[in-house]
Amino acid sequence: MNTTTPSFRDPLVGRVINKVLRIARRTAPSVACFRMLHRAERAFCCPVCQYEGPFVTLQAEYGECKHAECPHCGALERHRLLSLVLDEIEKTTSIQGKTILHFAPKPFFFRRRFMALSTDYTTTDLIMRNVDMRVDLGALPFPTGSQDLIFASYILQYVQDDMKAIREIHRVLHPGGLAILPMTIVAERTIEYPEPNMLESGGHVRAPGPEYYDRFKAVFDRVDLHDSAQFAEQFQLFVYEDRTSWPTREMPLRQAMAGIRHLEIIPVCWR
Repeated sequence: MNTTTPSFRDPLVGRVINKVLRIARRTAPSVACFRMLHRAERAFCCPVCQYEGPFVTLQAEYGECKHAECPHCGALERHRLLSLVLDEIEKTTSIQGKTILHFAPKPFFFRRRFMALSTDYTTTDLIMRNVDMRVDLGALPFPTGSQDLIFASYILQYVQDDMKAIREIHRVLHPGGLAILPMTIVAERTIEYPEPNMLESGGHVRAPGPEYYDRFKAVFDRVDLHDSAQFAEQFQLFVYEDRTSWPTREMPLRQAMAGIRHLEIIPVCWR
């Protein structure tokens, strides 16, 4: 009988190990110890919690992700970029007191930020617990034009009828409102899967490519794309990982991508 030895490269084992390590190292003594042990490494600044020092290299399904996580608050590359994009939005658009709809509200630092901005803040998801409402992104139970800000971070790669969901998000936005709808670009062109891949972050239905944002442009009045290269290197907003070994057993439909330093992109969609 064949047996498989669990390793960092097994998706579930890798996620469990990373979660345990994250919890263990976020105490003040652990952060100080991490900074001392890695003092020879390059130092960065986390825009979420203002930590300064080296970032944590994580083990993912496909290998190492260098300089990925803030050891103090747990913010990843995409979270740091989102935080900076929100700062930019607030320079010209007031979110204070606005109606905010937040899908899949994790990690907690974004929930805390939105709760400080508005008392009309609703958390929602299809399957998550501890949210205000459980709803289907493709059939939102909200009146047309009722939301000022919709934040659905890294959700659409799980939604098979994504165009229906995008149109629903547009429908419930108030004129002049905005939707922040990021998803990591992991293909040269978008690859649609015939069925959800449960080994790929719990059920991805596509590998988005850069032209995926054309789907937003077909629905929204304006789409602004913010990426890692727009902000200072000190925040470390790039994803460092080797994608040349794709496809893998866990991700058989992914295609190899050149390079080991990849952009994160945050689309801000306006009605």
